[in-house]
Amino acid sequence: MGVAERKEREKEQRRNAIIDAAEKVFFSKGIENSTMDEVAELAEFSKGTLYLYFKNKNDLFHAIIARALEALYGLFKTAAEKEKTGFDKIRAIGRAYYEFYKKEPDYFSAMLHQEIHDVDPEGLEDTPNFARCHELGNEIFSLLQETVKLGIRDGTVRKDLDPLKLSLVLWGHSAGVLHIFKAKEKVFDKMFGITIDEIVEYSFRLISDYLENKEDKQ
Repeated sequence: MGVAERKEREKEQRRNAIIDAAEKVFFSKGIENSTMDEVAELAEFSKGTLYLYFKNKNDLFHAIIARALEALYGLFKTAAEKEKTGFDKIRAIGRAYYEFYKKEPDYFSAMLHQEIHDVDPEGLEDTPNFARCHELGNEIFSLLQETVKLGIRDGTVRKDLDPLKLSLVLWGHSAGVLHIFKAKEKVFDKMFGITIDEIVEYSFRLISDYLENKEDKQ
């Protein structure tokens, strides 16, 4: 390995170490209550070193979001590739999203925080992390939209549905259900005796019943 390659590898290792530390700090305290000083202390770097890699705290937060989106996109692709029809691929993506919610609660919360609160992107438009988040977001949505189009073409999804609008509704519905239950899970369980697993399964059945092209099955 040459000197340049070794330096680049070390640079990437330091960058990942900073992101690892930021995840621990941000996930335990929340991004608003966290400081770059705390991240630097945990990562065992000087604060100045952090700013060699990240423009500010929000830039570092976008690096975490990019990690989350990369993981989510990988899950979606893997889940979809295991199925043949568009309808089954949509269902598989939905279940993969729920698995992500259960297995990566911190990433899910960070993504939701970004979508709801729109962590200040001012001045980040030209940063690699901000660009990567947008790129991954577009790839995820394109995957969902292409899957819907496939379902319409192969006759497993209703032909009267609009692919773009349907994709937006599916994304918003899934995120909304999980967000509400994440915030109110204990309350709903105490008041109604309903678990999030039950609601998610019920939601899957409703969406599946709406999407499925039953005419061509008959």
